[in-house]
Amino acid sequence: MCDYSLHNVMTRPAKVGDKLQITVFRGTLTRGFATSSEPNVAVCLLPGTEIAFEEEPQYDGWLAFLSRRKVDGKVARFRQINTNRADLHHDALEFPDGKIVLLTELCKGQRASVLQLPATPRPLETALGSVEVQAERLRSL
Repeated sequence: MCDYSLHNVMTRPAKVGDKLQITVFRGTLTRGFATSSEPNVAVCLLPGTEIAFEEEPQYDGWLAFLSRRKVDGKVARFRQINTNRADLHHDALEFPDGKIVLLTELCKGQRASVLQLPATPRPLETALGSVEVQAERLRSL
C-alpha cells in the first residue's frame, strides 16, 4: 500500500530483494520508499512485509530538527495505522520492541531491503489441486 498523500506519484509493488531508500517525492511533503534506479516511483509495501535497514533507523520526533531519534533494531514489519482517519498518514513500520514509526517520519536517505512479503491466501483448488486430481490420486493408491 502507499499512503494517501502519494496517490499522484507513480507506484509499484515491492518485491523480495528490493533495495529501498527513504525518499521525499516530488510535489509532496511525504516520505516513502523508492529504489535508486527509480527515485520518482514509490515502492508500495503490503501490510506484513518485512524489511531490514542497513543501520538502525532514525526518525524525526515532534520537533523534527531538534529531536531526531533512533530505533533499536534494524528489522521491521510494515503495517497500516489510523485507517479510520482519512486525514492522517497510514503507512508505518513496527519494530520488534513494539515501537511504531510512521514511514513519513523516517529520515531521508536511509536504506533497507525487502526480506519477505506477506503470505497471500490461495484458492483451495490451487492449494490442494482440483477435486478431480485429488480423486485420481486416491484411486491410484
